[in-house]
Amino acid sequence: MTAAMTRRTPVEQRLWELAGSVLDPELPMVTLAELGILRDVRLAGPGDVHVEITPTYTGCPAVEAMSSDIEDVLHAEGLPQVTVSTVLAPAWSTDDITAEGRRKLAESGIAPPRPQPADGPIPLTLAVRCPHCGSIETELLSRFSSTACKALRRCVSCREPFDHFKEL
Repeated sequence: MTAAMTRRTPVEQRLWELAGSVLDPELPMVTLAELGILRDVRLAGPGDVHVEITPTYTGCPAVEAMSSDIEDVLHAEGLPQVTVSTVLAPAWSTDDITAEGRRKLAESGIAPPRPQPADGPIPLTLAVRCPHCGSIETELLSRFSSTACKALRRCVSCREPFDHFKEL
């Protein structure tokens, strides 16, 4: 939890929930909060809200759509001035995806990124579990899929192709 998250007023918490409920334009089964893209929401003055987002990678083409959708949600709440800024530091990491976000990705047929341990050695397993049958016998078809943050894989067991959200 960041310092900004611990200092939210009740109004800012409500605005966080609204902005965080926006669906990712490329992965519409998960919200910006579940992906860990939403970084901060704060009131700068009466009716003036500042929102910070961090894209999954620099140059992500969905940033404009995300910003516009956040603005729309907050304008609909009666806030006349909404500023959405892209923040690149600290960089987004797949560790920022919530457990609920990982669950929704898997439920949608996208292998979620493997969680990284908080401390200790990073496992050197290269296995990616098939979201259809659960097999770890999968093969890489393409390093990039429908978006740059996903790879295209195929299960050797059930032969179904699937996206894998790459670890970053």
